[in-house]
Amino acid sequence: MSDGPETSALQGAFCRGERPDDVLIYLHEEGIGSIEDLLEIGSRVEDGVVLVLPGEEGRAAFEQATGLGAMDFAGMAMDTDGEIDADCTGGTCPDAQNGEDHYVKFLFAFVEEENEAVGGLYAEGDVLHGYAACACGTTYSEKRVIEA
Repeated sequence: MSDGPETSALQGAFCRGERPDDVLIYLHEEGIGSIEDLLEIGSRVEDGVVLVLPGEEGRAAFEQATGLGAMDFAGMAMDTDGEIDADCTGGTCPDAQNGEDHYVKFLFAFVEEENEAVGGLYAEGDVLHGYAACACGTTYSEKRVIEA
């Protein structure tokens, strides 16, 4: 995968729910040793890099980049509600009013396909799960139906 339209197209397809077998990882540039090294598998965005990778490969890459197991991180972040940007490259920290510097250091996201048998949110459409770590130390998450 290279930097440019192909990777950007992958990010867009992921955010539209078209890549349910993949995961998305966003890493802010301040936490990355070398963005150039990641551009072989990801896409440069304004203040970091986005990787869209097959599930297991993506979870392993997330752990390598952050030192945290993806699902362990998700379990931690799901305890606090926040807002994840539609393009999965940022969010709104629920602690933003405390005056510290607030930006997403890293983010992990996946999509679950619509499942009427499960009910609730999952009966309404594909669901995006996003989990973010803010520079202030707060972790938070958002789960929402992807708008068609």
